[in-house]
Amino acid sequence: MKYRGIFHGVKMMDSNESFDLKNAISGVLVVDKPTGMTSHDVVQVIRRGTNIRRAGHTGTLDPRASGVLVVLIGPAVRLSEYVSASDKRYQAVITLGKTTDTYDEDGRITSSSEVNITEEQFDEELQKFIGEIEQVPPPYSAVKVKGRKAYDMARKGEDVELAPRIINVYSLELLEWAPPEVVIDVYCSSGTYVRSLAHDLGERLGCGATLTGLRRTKSGRFTLRDAVPLRKLNDAFIDGTWYQYLIPAAEALSDWPTLEVDTEQMEILRHGNRIPAEPSAGP
Repeated sequence: MKYRGIFHGVKMMDSNESFDLKNAISGVLVVDKPTGMTSHDVVQVIRRGTNIRRAGHTGTLDPRASGVLVVLIGPAVRLSEYVSASDKRYQAVITLGKTTDTYDEDGRITSSSEVNITEEQFDEELQKFIGEIEQVPPPYSAVKVKGRKAYDMARKGEDVELAPRIINVYSLELLEWAPPEVVIDVYCSSGTYVRSLAHDLGERLGCGATLTGLRRTKSGRFTLRDAVPLRKLNDAFIDGTWYQYLIPAAEALSDWPTLEVDTEQMEILRHGNRIPAEPSAGP
């Protein structure tokens, strides 16, 4: 007998474990997060609605941001490490001519200036951010410095020095040019701060810039087309019909390499051991 599974192993339920319906429910809920809520708020809504405590999102969206938020529930949370590493896509609204200490409109304005650049000049500088680049996270972020979160330090007026990180920006496209506001499409690796991208772009342009709107349009293989508005999902919790939105956990990694194994290899994997393998390109 042959088995087909994700190349990166995931712990399997032991055959001796007792069956529990609540623990047996496993999968993905792709939510269109509204603005005004934290990602954790959304997870809490799902925990209450499903009555399943084991749930977690796979990539934070700031309260002012909206769009695709992938939430794993039940045993599917074991995939979090892998799903969180998926690439992301955003539509970002950037306001030229001002900067803030948070790199978005929630912060204190630190500078303002005239915007005297053309669309061509903007796009030319924008394209320079494509590729593997170093990026410094915003001082107001959850990145830890010696065990402390950067935003806690920044709020207390302490100097925050964050090390640059390597990120990948696969594509950048100017969608709307209406200065001082512009809208761009950003396709990037996990861990990219669009706030920092806006700030750094403003510095390159010489006029300053801050992020004033953000919508995630894709996370891994999931797009807005797969996402259910949170209000609609909440109604389904009340009606008891939310299962229609539950996506099989394997779908979250459907674009990952896969491996076909025989019964003997399956037993080796079940005991947490490795097997030599050449994964195929996909399912």
